Amino acid sequence: MFKTVAYGGWQTCYQLSNGTVELIVTGDVGPRIIHFGFVGGENEFFTFENQLGLTGGDTWRLYGGHRLWHAPEAHPRTYVPDNQPITAHYADGVLHVVQQTEPLTGIQKQLWIALDPHQPKVTITHRLTNYHAWDVQLAPWALTVMAQGGTAVIPLPPRAPHDGNLLPKSSLALWAYTDLSDSRWTFGKQYILLRQQADSEPQKVGMWVPDGWLAYVRNGHLFIKTFDAQSGKLYPDMGSNAEIYTDHAILELESLAPLTVLSPGEYVEHVETWMLYDGVNMPQTDEDVIRQILPYLG
Repeated sequence: MFKTVAYGGWQTCYQLSNGTVELIVTGDVGPRIIHFGFVGGENEFFTFENQLGLTGGDTWRLYGGHRLWHAPEAHPRTYVPDNQPITAHYADGVLHVVQQTEPLTGIQKQLWIALDPHQPKVTITHRLTNYHAWDVQLAPWALTVMAQGGTAVIPLPPRAPHDGNLLPKSSLALWAYTDLSDSRWTFGKQYILLRQQADSEPQKVGMWVPDGWLAYVRNGHLFIKTFDAQSGKLYPDMGSNAEIYTDHAILELESLAPLTVLSPGEYVEHVETWMLYDGVNMPQTDEDVIRQILPYLG
């Protein structure tokens, strides 16, 4: 089902539903997927209540929900406001939304959003197009702002014994504010867990995740996003195709595509698939992840 609805103070938004899950995309600003969850249930995404319904202006607003950026992060390039209306077209089960070309960067953002008609699964194709007069190097960067109080899961590369494994398999990117002694972290042998918690300082890590997925568990619900891991390609942030950020208000699950040099008129795409399930307990150990989350990844 597709229809135009009002949401959060915005008069023009677009709703997709298959009877099990639903999502809402803003039309007055964006593109943003501002709501995703079970039909009639709570929003799995966090939104900033004091920013809902706002439009226009030259100040970048976080809003919440899911957004598309281009990496590497830099100010002001990354923080070009998305406060203007987008155009939308729905056909054959796919909602296509297009942002006005960013005047500062010459980059245009587009999303193709396809909700599976039977399963709690969404496929989002993110596209960045270069309309500048010169080449631009960037990477599509998909950021999902999750609701408060959950635990994120990031899988480590496959483990192996010491014998015969002489070279490193991955690196862990740390920001200047990253504190690995923070009690919100749990570092297991196969997985890293990070808990979102109020009244806490920012934390972030990035890494190469060859399995191509991240997860978040909250209030019995399991949100999974999957994405390609293109071995041998150059990724931003010291080779990270996956990142997790949290502070006192939010937790972000972030996936990145490889860095690409776009000539004028060229574009690059990055695809994520989302899944949402019920009846999953909060993981605290590797064993919890293996038992409770891996079955949903097939």
